[in-house]
Amino acid sequence: MTTSTHEQIKLMLEENSCEGCEGINRNFICVHIEAIAELPSRFGDFHIVAFSNNQDGKEHVAIIKGEVFGAEDVPVRLHSECLTGDVIGSLRCDCRDQLEAALKKIGGMDKGIVLYLRQEGRGIGLINKVRAYSLQDQGLDTVEANLALGFRDDERDYAVAAHMLHSLQVQSIRLMTNNPKKIAQLEQYGVKVNERIPHILPSNEHNRFYLETKAAKSGHMIDFRGKQHLEEQSDMTIVEGMEEIMMKDKG
Repeated sequence: MTTSTHEQIKLMLEENSCEGCEGINRNFICVHIEAIAELPSRFGDFHIVAFSNNQDGKEHVAIIKGEVFGAEDVPVRLHSECLTGDVIGSLRCDCRDQLEAALKKIGGMDKGIVLYLRQEGRGIGLINKVRAYSLQDQGLDTVEANLALGFRDDERDYAVAAHMLHSLQVQSIRLMTNNPKKIAQLEQYGVKVNERIPHILPSNEHNRFYLETKAAKSGHMIDFRGKQHLEEQSDMTIVEGMEEIMMKDKG
């Protein structure tokens, strides 16, 4: 691991303060770097940076690979916390697969960032997420369940994520996402998004309807029915396990 990345963040840790911070968006959100450590993992060697903020009282982290300070076109993945998926390996969603694929992909790059955001259940919290699961057991889809509980289909806000990137002095990013709302919000909060990197993973029998609902009702860029691709989807989509499948076909 490089020394300069750690030293730069340590310097920011000593100097960074919300005092005098104007914040961003209408709620004047400001984040503060609280701690930095090396993080060797099964996906590669990273640094982990812990942030506090003046908005939601939650602790968010940036998992960093390589030199990102002042860098342009930094590959970035925004991942919202999912206890059932990330920890337990629930098959009702693709969250753990998305997180591991992002860490593996960025771990193999010279630089990149995964922001792990404490926005359980698309921002409705763990208890309400379980309530939504119960409604889905009764036949509602994921959007209908959220609406039945009095929420929007997606309550997440990416102002904190945007300010985390600003604090790390990232100049521009390549966002790993299938969700156009993430791009729109980051750009609204002043993050320069130069490219979208598709982040599509295989479905299973338990989450296919969930993924189809995200595509049909939430605008996620996932093609299930052979519909026309957007221009930005013209590049070959990388799907986890694709290389192994291609090798078998050639054999």
